[in-house]
Amino acid sequence: MDKCDKQQPVQPGKELVRKWLKAELEQRRPPPDPEQIRRELGWDMLRLCREPLPR
Repeated sequence: MDKCDKQQPVQPGKELVRKWLKAELEQRRPPPDPEQIRRELGWDMLRLCREPLPR
């Protein structure tokens, strides 16, 4: 039998491996605390806009 007849596994590209590894590591990271989420979404700014100004 010829070596070309057998299917050899193809090694994935480096970029594909990096993307996969990054996704795996992100899944294992705990979610950010609620305060950080509020800051990133700008919820504190919305609250400031809704509160009446002191006179």
